[in-house]
Amino acid sequence: MLVMVPTAWAQNAGAFTRIGFGARGIALGNALAGDVSGTASPWYNPAHAPRTESQHLAATAGLLSFDRSVQYLQLGAPLQGRAGFAAGLIHAAVTDIDGRDNSGFHTGDLSVDEYAGFLAFGLNFSERFAGGLSFQFFRSDLFEGLSAARSVGIDLGFSYRLRENWGLGLVADDLLARYTWDSSSISSSGRSVTDNFPRRLRFGVTNIRMDGGLHLLAEVESRTTNVDVRIRETRLFGGSVVQTERNDDITLQEWRVRYGAEYVVAPGFTLRTGLEQLGEDAFDSVRPSLGFRADIPVGELNLRAEYVFAWEAQAGGSLNLFTVILDL
Repeated sequence: MLVMVPTAWAQNAGAFTRIGFGARGIALGNALAGDVSGTASPWYNPAHAPRTESQHLAATAGLLSFDRSVQYLQLGAPLQGRAGFAAGLIHAAVTDIDGRDNSGFHTGDLSVDEYAGFLAFGLNFSERFAGGLSFQFFRSDLFEGLSAARSVGIDLGFSYRLRENWGLGLVADDLLARYTWDSSSISSSGRSVTDNFPRRLRFGVTNIRMDGGLHLLAEVESRTTNVDVRIRETRLFGGSVVQTERNDDITLQEWRVRYGAEYVVAPGFTLRTGLEQLGEDAFDSVRPSLGFRADIPVGELNLRAEYVFAWEAQAGGSLNLFTVILDL
């Protein structure tokens, strides 16, 4: 007799980094790998860095369902016409988590904080072709008795403008990134566990129409994840029941698609919408979004305000983000 009960897992390591970056990205369904507009964050493709239109500082704050929050900060600038850089930071948190012991009694309110920083550099190899490299730094604080997990990762991206109104992008995300946890210091049954970030390969395309008034974007992603699964086995040996455990390394492969569109309604005001596939279920796994951008001149400064609302069917709630961008 053999009974196997695999341990269930939910999201992969670093899931907070894949929510998106800023109001524009999420409003366009995060389909920005192939964007050539000059306003896409290099978080999506480091090859966007040399195409940044101007020096800028962008700050974003957002509220999500179930006591989740997220903030973004980015500084970017073009360098001598052919190059560019961007640096950014993501902070995501979950608060008011109901902590309980093994008997089910309340022990206190817990919280989780996660951070990701990046430094991206890009170069225009020609008028049409650009490439870039991004170094990323991750930190996850899950429990006060558990040491924070840290990791580094690398993104590699390319962007190509086929024609004046067509663009392509190819990005390899989160190379080398993984979290390692060691819970042996807080539990007799604790052990060291490594959670790999998904290895993602994204291909995007964009089409600009109506003399720049309409941008259409699409992206497809191949995601591969190596998961260490603990499997408990109950065996019957000589009339006795024996429980054993073993670890299996399995590989999961998924495909995701994303779409986005933005339309300049009037000078200084743009509407955006998008649709992102978050999982394999037909309805519950998609996230529709709607947002806008408004240009607000303040003296000699150009201030841009952006907002996005997205419906998260899987989380049973909504996402609201507000971004302020200051051109320096």
